[in-house]
Amino acid sequence: MSSPPPPKQYGVTKPISMAGPTEADMQRNRELEKFLVEAGLYESKEEDAKREQVLGRMRQIAKDWVKELTRLRGYSDQMVEDANALIFTFGSYRLGVHGPGADIDALCVGPSYVSREEDFFFILHNILAEMEEVTELQPVLDAHVPVMKFKFDGLSIDLLYASISRLVVPEDLDISDMSVLNDVDEPTVRSLNGCRVADQILKLVPNVEHFCTTLRCLKFWAKRRGVYSNVTGFLGGVNWALLVARVCQLYPNAVPSMLVSRFFRVYTMWRWPNPVMLCAIDEAELGFSVWDPRKNRRDKTHHMPIITPAYPCMNSSYNVSTSTLRVMMDQFQYGNTICEEVELNKAQWSALFEPYLFFESYRNYLQVDIVAANADDLLAWKGWVESRLRQLTLMIERDTYGKLQCHPYPHEYVDTSKPCAHCAFFMGLQRKPGEVVQEGQQFDIRGSVEEFKLSINMYMFWKPGMEICVSHIRRKQIPPYVFPEGYKRTRHPRLASQQRSSENGNEYQTGSGLKRKKDPESVDQDGPEKRQSISPQKQDSLSPDHLAPSSVRSGTGSNVEPVIPDKRVLNQEIAEGGDVSNSSVITSVTSEVGSCEDVGNESVAGSSEGNNGSVEGSNNLVSSQSDSCDADSQSLLENRHLDGNGAFQDGVHEELEV
Repeated sequence: MSSPPPPKQYGVTKPISMAGPTEADMQRNRELEKFLVEAGLYESKEEDAKREQVLGRMRQIAKDWVKELTRLRGYSDQMVEDANALIFTFGSYRLGVHGPGADIDALCVGPSYVSREEDFFFILHNILAEMEEVTELQPVLDAHVPVMKFKFDGLSIDLLYASISRLVVPEDLDISDMSVLNDVDEPTVRSLNGCRVADQILKLVPNVEHFCTTLRCLKFWAKRRGVYSNVTGFLGGVNWALLVARVCQLYPNAVPSMLVSRFFRVYTMWRWPNPVMLCAIDEAELGFSVWDPRKNRRDKTHHMPIITPAYPCMNSSYNVSTSTLRVMMDQFQYGNTICEEVELNKAQWSALFEPYLFFESYRNYLQVDIVAANADDLLAWKGWVESRLRQLTLMIERDTYGKLQCHPYPHEYVDTSKPCAHCAFFMGLQRKPGEVVQEGQQFDIRGSVEEFKLSINMYMFWKPGMEICVSHIRRKQIPPYVFPEGYKRTRHPRLASQQRSSENGNEYQTGSGLKRKKDPESVDQDGPEKRQSISPQKQDSLSPDHLAPSSVRSGTGSNVEPVIPDKRVLNQEIAEGGDVSNSSVITSVTSEVGSCEDVGNESVAGSSEGNNGSVEGSNNLVSSQSDSCDADSQSLLENRHLDGNGAFQDGVHEELEV
């Protein structure tokens, strides 16, 4: 009797488990889907119909634009009649996980004689600018992927353009076909890749419906926990989609409630920087560079490689730094702990989505204020500054040799009391956990801030009134406008008990067995009555230790307690003639004496034994407790993505099966 055929393999390795859901899993799945509906994550039929209507209008505008250009350039009547442009969607809308108010990522594909610089960003831009339905029109020519942002009838659209090497764009163009990449430049390849990657993801997952529900859930979780932002150094939509798709491949018969739980289990234990790949890397001979740390020196430095499945395969998460990876690993551990409690019926799904208490997690912050003369100027100025905030994080990490860690928070806040247009971003600061420092040791980041300001000053479209101010604040100095109702939240006792501090050499015993001096700033004693802090607790019967490790509960580990000098900031007046260097900057942060808890997973793991000699790589998952290494080791950077035979490693192992 012949044996049954082996199950279909999705991805570069065999599945971890082929198990399907139990009745308990199905009940948890129903509860999860009910929660997502009640959280308002699904769009109404009316809103969905409006999206289709707007896309229909955009398709007609693009066709008319190309036909008019064809006529003006003297082509034959037949060419004018055949002239065409197509609109493709990608991102959350293409994947079917968009929610109410989400923007539409779209790509316009035109013929070879219609250029991006002149025709798209000038002529089409002017056409859109004259339309009543179009508002907040903002071209971003110097972006890694050039984009035109605008609202059409109130619906946000990010529109890319790709000119392919064809005189006529056929209506049935297959954008996944490799031929669309012939004779095009790098920006065009990057523009096309959004659609090509989305199509490949949907082809590479075992169950599209389960994938979509899981992705919708994890995107919501990432936004609530403050780790959803590619530009800030965390992960964006495509990154989360690729991570979820890989888990779907590893558990092909699991339902969304199971996939959410397995997601946190897998990535809590993943041995970064081993890459996440949905398929083998395609080495097509079209001349474009693909992600390969064996050949490309820059690829060796990536901390959290998540590889796109369409040629040319790229690392979609190159913005991740050591600090943001540490924050995400802490949040994965938090999610894993909550899911374990859900599976034991000790917590509800709502506990997983408790908001992250950023402004109660650090003692010290950098505040980046951005102002402009009016709302339109602020929109452009803010976009420029925000796209470079990640550089400030990297500069501080570099100049302090990784001893001072930054946690950029991917949310903007507005002070409506200011007479000019304003917004602000914040970064948490802490000494690297486990770092031994001397009393009085200071972190002087003036040079880092000055270098950051110089890069900001390169903005080509600067206007009078565009200013930036970078200042160091302590927790009690956080401006009230960042909190709802204008009241600062009280320091939750459980969060306060998880940090070590030492001030003036005096300490006291905490409930967790750690010694620390009372923190007079943990709760402001004066002022109006404060609201009770939102806390990610699950059940009253659970102790804090059941929730997560201390580094997860606080979201940080331990914080720098600076000795604040009398004069910590430098104020520079903005010079006449367009100098935008006006800024107040922190001069130094004094590192607190005493050791800190090591939260683990803040540095990347090296290559491991055990391999199958193939590019797909072996499954190598180890516990997060053993997942530490020296991120500064050059030899590790040279070889960390590879196994013993020089092949890429996957970061997961069959031992994960439950």
